[in-house]
Formats: sequence, C-alpha cells, structure tokens
Amino acid sequence: MTVSQTKGISILLVDDHPVVRQGYRRVLEHQSDFHVVAEAENAANAYRAFKEHTPDVVVMDISMPGASGLEAIRNIRLWNSGTRILVFSMHCEAALVKAAFGAGASGYVTKGSEPAALIKAIRAVARGEQAMSDDIAHVLAVESLTPSGSILDQLGEREIEILRQLAAGVTKEQIASNLNLSVKTVQNYHYLIKTKTGMRTDAQLVRLAVESGLTNL
Repeated sequence: MTVSQTKGISILLVDDHPVVRQGYRRVLEHQSDFHVVAEAENAANAYRAFKEHTPDVVVMDISMPGASGLEAIRNIRLWNSGTRILVFSMHCEAALVKAAFGAGASGYVTKGSEPAALIKAIRAVARGEQAMSDDIAHVLAVESLTPSGSILDQLGEREIEILRQLAAGVTKEQIASNLNLSVKTVQNYHYLIKTKTGMRTDAQLVRLAVESGLTNL
C-alpha cells in the first residue's frame, strides 16, 4: 500500500487476483492524476483499507472469495454514504448490475471493456456522476423492456448475496460469519427469499441462482 499523492484522484483497487490488480494498477497509474493508494483482495480487507485511506474512488470487483463485492459496497457505504464506488466485473447480468447499484455503487464497467472506458468511468464517478460501460447500458435497456422482469427483482442486494452463498453450498453458519450476521438472521433471510421468489425448496433456489448467473461469482 502506498501513500496518496496530494493531487488527483486517489483509488482503492479491489480484486482477488494479484496479477489482475497489478495489471490494472499500471493502467490506472499511467494517468498522471490517478493514484492507487491501496489494494485489497476481499470484502473484509476492502472495508479496512477504505477506512484507513479514504480514497476518492473505490474500483470494486464483484467476484471474490467469502463475501462478494456487493457486501463490500454495502459495508463501505454504511461507513461513508458519500463514497464513490465503481464496480469493475466480468459479470453483466441485469440482476447483479441492479443489485450493485442498489447496494450503493456509482457505476458499473465490465472487464471486457477497453481501458479507456474504465478511465472515463473513474473520472465520472469522481465528479459525482453515474457511469456505465456501453454493454451494461445495453443490458439494462433490454431488461427494462421485458414486461415480466426477473424474479430476482423482488430481492434486495443483501438477499441476493445470501442467495448466492446458499446456492454455492455455504452453510448458514458460515454465511452469518461472512456477513457479520446472526444465524437466526440468515435463517430469516432464507425464508424471505423463498417467499419473495415463490421457490419452495432449496433445490429450486439453487436452480434460480444458476440460471441467473449468481453461482458464477
């Protein structure tokens, strides 16, 4: 971790792959006004690094071991509601994108985008604007034209995170630990998820999660 420069946009880079972080760090710091002040490989460390460095922008992956980027976004925003967080992920499913914005993200760019799209988005969210790569804008536009929408639209970002972990075979006890919740609270969320989605069994929940791309996180 390095110390922030006095000028420009300070950035916290969150991704569980060191090589990926290294590559994107080089891309970002090629911009004279970008300064990566810290890196983190999981949601818990992202939260700690944010509190220590208070960067201008957090560039956050969604897919990480344990709690996902959705939970990291949620926790960071609870600490500082004005935080500007840009999701940078390989995933472009509408339900995940909406969950990220629901958790408090300011923008969403896919890793398949050109580096220029990421740089442009960082500048936009640093100005307090919302930003999306073209493919994400297209996904949301198409989804909004679908009359039936998605079953996952019934779920909040915390419920989607718990569904993701349940579908991955994580026990309720471990989910509670990952998300700093009581086991009873996780059980209550489990019941609410079934009620909202109309799924009667865990097998049906797993199938829903798989079809929605949640298990790829």
